[in-house]
Amino acid sequence: MKDIMKKDMENGAGNVTENIWKKDTMEQWKNRKITSRGDAAELLLDMIRPLKRFYSPGHAWLKVGHTGVHYGDKPAWMEGFARVMWGLGPLWSRENEDLSAELREEAKEWLALYLNGIIHGTDPSHEEYWGDLTDYDQKMVEMAALVTGISLSPQKLWEPLTKDQKKNLYNWLNQINDHKVHPNNWRFFRILVNMMFQLLELPWPEAVMEDDMAVIEACYTGDGWYYDGNAGQVDYYIPFAIHFYSLVYAKMMEEKDPERSRKFKERSGVFSGDFIYWFAADGREIPYGRSLTYRFAHSAFFGAMAFAGVEGVGYAVMKHLALNNIEQWLKKPIFDNAGVLTIGYGYPNLIMSERYNAPGSPYWAFKAFFLLAVPEQHPFWQAGEELYPYEEKKMLPHPHMLVTHGCHDHVLAYAAGQHCKNHGACPEKYEKFVYSNKFGFSVSRGFGLAEGAFDNTLAVSLAGEERYQMRYGAEAFEVTEDEVKISYRLMPGVEVVSRIIPKGAWHVRIHEIRTEHEIDLADGGFAL
Repeated sequence: MKDIMKKDMENGAGNVTENIWKKDTMEQWKNRKITSRGDAAELLLDMIRPLKRFYSPGHAWLKVGHTGVHYGDKPAWMEGFARVMWGLGPLWSRENEDLSAELREEAKEWLALYLNGIIHGTDPSHEEYWGDLTDYDQKMVEMAALVTGISLSPQKLWEPLTKDQKKNLYNWLNQINDHKVHPNNWRFFRILVNMMFQLLELPWPEAVMEDDMAVIEACYTGDGWYYDGNAGQVDYYIPFAIHFYSLVYAKMMEEKDPERSRKFKERSGVFSGDFIYWFAADGREIPYGRSLTYRFAHSAFFGAMAFAGVEGVGYAVMKHLALNNIEQWLKKPIFDNAGVLTIGYGYPNLIMSERYNAPGSPYWAFKAFFLLAVPEQHPFWQAGEELYPYEEKKMLPHPHMLVTHGCHDHVLAYAAGQHCKNHGACPEKYEKFVYSNKFGFSVSRGFGLAEGAFDNTLAVSLAGEERYQMRYGAEAFEVTEDEVKISYRLMPGVEVVSRIIPKGAWHVRIHEIRTEHEIDLADGGFAL
């Protein structure tokens, strides 16, 4: 182990640097099908190869850009390092016989680099030490990828460490048990840390675990659905965070915590029957809610289902959606000229971002590669791909949506009652009348009609002021099998009741407006 580390330090990033990234490396994937675990593993390695030159000398930090973030540079660099592990951890969990000898060797070189980074990042005496934790620390988020990777492959990521290195790693992770953690999906970061401690037979606080599980349980609303700490907010954090982590826990803790593991699996299975309606048959999902810059992480839930052995809507259907979703994203300009994932959605766009989106944040998308933890012999990989028999119109009570599936794989979600605070562009991301997987949606960058880009929403201005705004919150709402009805204020003195009635590929809007002022009003259609 020491010889490997010495060689790795002397040679910088190791031999993998010889695999220079070229633009056509990713171009080939625009027209290439992913059909096997080996294909997915090859894609992962192609995606991370350009990152090699952005690691720090001690390999504990990944610096892929210079845009700011509210938690500062060093935690952002640590975040970049950790999020790549959402792909590498599952890759290392198997022996990778389905890869060529060259790619197997590359996977081993990445392992040496990451062991190096973990050793230095958790060593208080090293210049790249990740730092002590504070309450609600961003580094808590990134612990999840580390401990999941270690739990998947302790023989590769724990046993090679010296006694002192293990102590440093344990002490650094254990800090999370002494600090405050947000009462939402963040509690799973601490749950996963203490899960790893249990699996490795290290000391862990049972009372803290029970408190965290109680917070998650309080967010459960039934039929497989949770909310993420805010009762008026149901978005992709339910599948790619709460369910994703619960499935990781359920599989790894089957023997130590069988009852809770069974419950988590059952809930995910039920949830899959609703969540699948957020995807078209071609794998393209509805853009909705915050953190859209995580892109193909939206399909990570299906790989986690297979990992936990939960068949849900069927392995063949989940395989089709998981792989096709990744393929859809590879056709979009989401990488910069250096091969780095950008902040944005369908293309680089900082206006779409949240204050917690650092340069390395988009690599949360690598949760989609959790399907690499599923062995090639598993029914998930052995199944042929199948299409799901979607209903043309489906009411989803828990996210307050009517969802329609039409021709040309067009999915429309008519939403009501959703409300998010303090994450940036919340009205645009949660409160438009309808969201489309074909048209996307616009985020405002000003108050005029052109800059506001008020698609699929009403916007109001006092007459002549050219200072438009859309709704923010609702007084009341109702979702039935036939329509969505919302009562809200556009501004003080302007009250509206809107009825949205889906009719296949189109819909009817009926607005009843009561105003105390002379106003200018705009009703936007789809953004072309």
